[in-house]
Amino acid sequence: MFMKLNATKIDPKLLNIGLLLIRLSLGGLMIANHGWMKIIKYEVLKTEFFDFIGLGSNISLILAIVAEVLCSILLVFGLYTRLALIPLIVTMLVAISSHGWEIFGAAEIGFLYLLGYVFLFLVGPGDKSIDARMNKRSFY
Repeated sequence: MFMKLNATKIDPKLLNIGLLLIRLSLGGLMIANHGWMKIIKYEVLKTEFFDFIGLGSNISLILAIVAEVLCSILLVFGLYTRLALIPLIVTMLVAISSHGWEIFGAAEIGFLYLLGYVFLFLVGPGDKSIDARMNKRSFY
């Protein structure tokens, strides 16, 4: 069976696979390319990192690492997904602002992450997540 390329009906199975791929991609790339690099370069970055609302470079860096590593791990597994996305969204807004809101320049990657995070926040993690399994259990 071939699906029509211009079809507008959403197949729930394909939607859930797509949501899984987005979660794995955004979370995995954020950990590998951003969070882990901040951990490795912590000593250098702690004095020169963007100072978010006057918290100081070191505290701002720690908050970014927590969001980019811990919250991304939660995102990959689909555990407390919407809650985990809030720090990631804030981190991307800070990253974009630290690059002068140049979404067609230096802030482009942060903007793309932000769009993906907002999308997942709006639609949820999908059925292929721990959140979905936890919600299927009945406690009554």
